[in-house]
Amino acid sequence: MIGCDCNVCKSTNPRNNRYRCSVLIGTPQGNLLIDTTPEMRLQLLRENAKLIHAVAYTHYHVDHLFGLDDLRLFPIALKTSLPIYCTDEVEEIIRQAFAYVFDPATEDLPAGALPRLEFRRIGTNPFEALGERITPIPLIHGRFNCLGFRIGDVAYCTDVSAIPDTSWPLLEGLKVFVVDALRPEKPHPSHFCVEQALEAIRRVKPKQAYLTHMSHTMDYDLLVKTLPANVAPAYDGLSFQF
Repeated sequence: MIGCDCNVCKSTNPRNNRYRCSVLIGTPQGNLLIDTTPEMRLQLLRENAKLIHAVAYTHYHVDHLFGLDDLRLFPIALKTSLPIYCTDEVEEIIRQAFAYVFDPATEDLPAGALPRLEFRRIGTNPFEALGERITPIPLIHGRFNCLGFRIGDVAYCTDVSAIPDTSWPLLEGLKVFVVDALRPEKPHPSHFCVEQALEAIRRVKPKQAYLTHMSHTMDYDLLVKTLPANVAPAYDGLSFQF
């Protein structure tokens, strides 16, 4: 955190060095990216991910959106526009924040100068991307809307302060549950704290759960000692097969 000299911010443990939250899912038909963080370019380089075939957005906040311009190289390799799966609310913000991408005057610019995007509107119904059935999970993120996503027996629910009653059935039968946990004890207006996340995990009963969107108030080594056996802090570069 800028200007902070706390033990986590000064830590040499790489698991305390956190970029903004994003997920890359490898499928037989290509790579699906969930959210484009401001560090997206660095994240993809770190993971040696050479191509993105589609993007899905949880919501439009800057920490999940503002790496979008670095998508511009992928349509060159795909030889077509990059599919973007998002709600109408997210599309509206993208068109505002990146207005130059959609300016008719830029249509004749060379390939790679701008991201060439194809919006595919989603809502609360399951949709298909890269041959996978993806189920949106409506979440409450303070005063904002946010979607979690379920693919098979894995669910990713970042940026959540409450789970609506109608969304709990969508989380049944999970093997892996990735869930927001911003800070240790004190609830936040827009995010679960650790105890709220653990409460949700106890209700969902996954085989494994990971805490994500963690702030600098949580030291990885200290936190991991306090968690149940089937719960672990996520960290940059964490991967698993499903």
